[in-house]
Amino acid sequence: MTKPSFQIIWTRIVAHQGEVFYTKGGLNFKYRIRNNYFYPSRTAYSISKKEFEKAYDKVPLEGPGKIAGIVRGPSYVWAVLHDQRISLGQW
Repeated sequence: MTKPSFQIIWTRIVAHQGEVFYTKGGLNFKYRIRNNYFYPSRTAYSISKKEFEKAYDKVPLEGPGKIAGIVRGPSYVWAVLHDQRISLGQW
């Protein structure tokens, strides 16, 4: 099965902003998207769309540790990309 384009995934991410997501460790968070930046509710920093795209190239991933040296906010990036609402079971 071929993964969908990243733009399709980003559209899903944008569509689910404001909903509750969970890190692999079980911490809940929400996020908002503004100007192609992801703002998680549990931190004061943003994560760019480009970071998600870099991680998406590598999914599926066992956990956020696999992208810790590659992207900013690996716990959030991993949690969103591996959530059923985003992956739709495609990886």
